[in-house]
Amino acid sequence: PQKVATRVASQKTIEALFDHVPCLFGGSADLTGSNNTKVGGHNIFAAATPAGSYVHYGVREHGMAAAMNGVALHGGLIPFGGTFLVFTDYCRPSIRLSALMGQRVVYVMTHDSIGLGEDGPTHQPVEHLAALRAIPNLNVFRPADIVETAEAWQIALDSRATPSVLALSRQGLPQLRLGEDIAENKSARGGYILAEASAAPQVTLLASGSEVSLAAEARAILEAAGLPTRLVSVPCLDLLLAQDEAYKEELLGPSQALVVVEA
Repeated sequence: PQKVATRVASQKTIEALFDHVPCLFGGSADLTGSNNTKVGGHNIFAAATPAGSYVHYGVREHGMAAAMNGVALHGGLIPFGGTFLVFTDYCRPSIRLSALMGQRVVYVMTHDSIGLGEDGPTHQPVEHLAALRAIPNLNVFRPADIVETAEAWQIALDSRATPSVLALSRQGLPQLRLGEDIAENKSARGGYILAEASAAPQVTLLASGSEVSLAAEARAILEAAGLPTRLVSVPCLDLLLAQDEAYKEELLGPSQALVVVEA
């Protein structure tokens, strides 16, 4: 098991993809070291090095997002770029255009919660997930561990007519799925049962991102207290809401209490 921040998990995924998806065209708005969007094989795109595949956009979040739209519209490349999730406020007009135009653009947005560290309240995203989820034809992913992060990248690259936001943690998160449990991309349906109750569930916990591991700890406490508890991971609410009603009802089960955890 690997305990890593999902921003680091994203970088590991980019490293794995680099030689196999040469059309990936990356960058960051002056936060490369924090977003973990640059990997060893990247050369900088500049006037003197036009074959490069990584852009230092500077402190230009809106400009970066707009440029990525242009790259996607031109064709031949899959653009991705990073900044902090709180700065999607500056990117939002172009993110909205990505969705309206049906362009495959990947927004790598790190430091996604109150667990972001020393930067404090000015950098703590509060309303941002809700605002992004309100944009039609935009998939907002908040993966819980290294496995869900790789799954989110796979879905984002397969979504040719839908942009994606990857909301990633600064803090390390434990790997929750192991062995054969990683064979299927369970994030593709937006949500799935991560841990089943020991009997007919009386409580169902639903969580995303860094709160899934906290919910797993809560589940263990409830189970020990004699309350059978199901844990549902919801890496992408947009994809989950697109599922049929039968699947959504199956996830919730017969529980008397439904608790949603997201920070």
